[in-house]
Amino acid sequence: MSEQVRLLDLGWKPFYQQQLSLDEYTDYDCVRVIEQHKGRVTVQGEVGIFSIELKIHFEPVCVGDWVLIDAHQQLYRVLDRQSLFSRKAPGSKIAEQLIAANIDTAFIVCSLNDDFNLNRIERYLVLVKDAEVEPVVILTKADLCSEAQVDDYLEQVQQLDPFMMVHAINTLDNDDVEVLYDYCSVGRTLVFLGSSGVGKSTLVNSLLGSTEQKTAAIREGDSKGRHTTTARALKLISAGGLLMDTPGMRELQLADTEQGVKDTFSDITELSYRCRFGDCRHQNEPGCAVIAAIVKGSLEQRRLISYQKLIKEQELNSSTIAEKRARDKAFGKMIGVSQQASRRFKHNRD
Repeated sequence: MSEQVRLLDLGWKPFYQQQLSLDEYTDYDCVRVIEQHKGRVTVQGEVGIFSIELKIHFEPVCVGDWVLIDAHQQLYRVLDRQSLFSRKAPGSKIAEQLIAANIDTAFIVCSLNDDFNLNRIERYLVLVKDAEVEPVVILTKADLCSEAQVDDYLEQVQQLDPFMMVHAINTLDNDDVEVLYDYCSVGRTLVFLGSSGVGKSTLVNSLLGSTEQKTAAIREGDSKGRHTTTARALKLISAGGLLMDTPGMRELQLADTEQGVKDTFSDITELSYRCRFGDCRHQNEPGCAVIAAIVKGSLEQRRLISYQKLIKEQELNSSTIAEKRARDKAFGKMIGVSQQASRRFKHNRD
C-alpha cells in the first residue's frame, strides 16, 4: 500500500467525520489500522504509514478501525465503528475477539468440493448480518464441477436468501474474477471470510494483481486447506477500494448475535410468529407453525436443525461472556473500594 493516500481512499466517510470535535479536528490526525500484530498495529493516513505500540490500558483495536493519534504518534482514541465483526475467542477462553471493523461487503468463500456446507455458510451469514454488512457468497472451484452441478449448488445457496448475491467462479480465470470488481469502488472496504484452502488468497492475488498472499494446495482425501494467511491486513485495490484477507477461521463461535440469527433465518423467524405459543422451541409443541411447514415440505428439516444449533450456541456463549463482564466489573469495584479504604487509613494515620 503506497504511503501517500487520501483519507477517502482509505474509506473515510461522514460517519467518522461527524464524531470529531473542533479541538480533535485541529489537534489530532485521523489514521486507519491496516495491519495488526502482537502488541503493535500499523496505521496509515494522509500523514503517512507507521507502526504504533499498543498500550495495555488502551481500548481494544482491530484492523479497519479509525483512530486518532497525537503529534507524538500515540493513540488517543478509537472512533465509533460503522460495523464490527467479532466472535467468541477460540477454545475454552471466555472472551470476545475482534476480527475486523468498518467493513462494507463481506465475501463468504466456499469451495465446490468437500468443503461445501450450507450449515457453515449460514454460520458466516449470521456473523455478517449481525454486523450489518452486505454478504456476497463466492463459490470457488466451479471448474471442477459440471454445469448442472454448479447450477444445483447456486440454487441451494440462493434459497438461503433470495436477495443475496451468489457467484460461482474459477479463481484462476480472470474473466470469472472480474465479476468481483463490481463491488470494488473508491473507499469501499471488502473482507474475505472462509475456511483455509477455499481460494481466498488466490482471490486476493487476483484482485490485487500480485502474489502478495501465499497459496497452498489442499490435502488429498478430505479437501481440507492448508493455512496460508497469517495476519489480517488491509490493502488497496488498483481498481478502487480496500481488501482485507483474514486467517482461516475453523472455530467460528458465535456470541451476542441474536439479531444475526433472526436475519439469517428470517423464514423461520416469520413462521414463529404464527406459533400458538410465544416461547415455542419448535420441537414437540402443539400448534407449531415451523414444524407444520416442515411437514408440508416448504421448510427443510436441515435448516431448522441449523437454526436451533446456532441459537443455542450464541445463547450459551453470550451468557458466559456476560458473566465474565459482570465478574470483571465486580472485581474492579472491589479493588476500587479496597484502594479507597487504604487511602483513608493512610490519611488517618498521618
